[in-house]
Amino acid sequence: MERFTGKRVIVTGGASGIGQATVMRLLAEGAQVVALDVAEEGLRSTTERAEAAGTAGRLATRVLDVSDEAAVGAVVTDSVLHLGGLDVLVNAAGILRGAHTHECELAAWNRIIAVNLTGTFLVTRAALPALLKTGTGVVVNFSSTSASFAHPYMAAYSASKGGIQSFTHSIALEYAKQGLRAVCVAPGSIQSGITETTLEHLPQDVDFDLFAKLQPALGQGFAPPETVAGVIAMLASEDGAFITGTEIRVDGGTHQ
Repeated sequence: MERFTGKRVIVTGGASGIGQATVMRLLAEGAQVVALDVAEEGLRSTTERAEAAGTAGRLATRVLDVSDEAAVGAVVTDSVLHLGGLDVLVNAAGILRGAHTHECELAAWNRIIAVNLTGTFLVTRAALPALLKTGTGVVVNFSSTSASFAHPYMAAYSASKGGIQSFTHSIALEYAKQGLRAVCVAPGSIQSGITETTLEHLPQDVDFDLFAKLQPALGQGFAPPETVAGVIAMLASEDGAFITGTEIRVDGGTHQ
């Protein structure tokens, strides 16, 4: 299946987890991809995986902190020039830090909002002119089940993901007459760079009873990141042509 042959794609957060899996999936389906991430070593890993798969000829990488406005403008412009245009943007970059809300420092709150929510805005804003030129541009943003369901110790993260959902609804309507589609994925119970390090960012006195309802109904545990990458590929392809202004929850039935 090569639904993305000839399609030009930017993926943020492409150095690990769901972002890296998305890069690999879209390359496998024929896309030309620029992967962006702040983690240079992780980007090398993405390139190595593409080389092993025989798709590295259609992959380029750029180091980018999505919260840096000036850098976003320069790198997105460079990426669009490299690709010769832009058909799809996937905003997968994000961070998670946990804390008791009454102990959450403002600097931590601001950093999470800056990367997750403001970063999504900055990259989307920079990419919109190129996306609109195609008349069929697609933006896939990353929300989370935490935006709609209670996840303890994650107030800042949840707020950032709720903001991303609202932002996505807004641009989906604003640019619909210009052919743009904007959708969210809301992963939960997925193996990723964030979930693998969650325990490191929770309070030392974490109450694990609060996580009792955060287990998937399907399968034997968390699903691999490729599970979400497949959904993203559907949403960004012609198979998702009638889907916009909404979020698709991918959590194995954890939140029913």
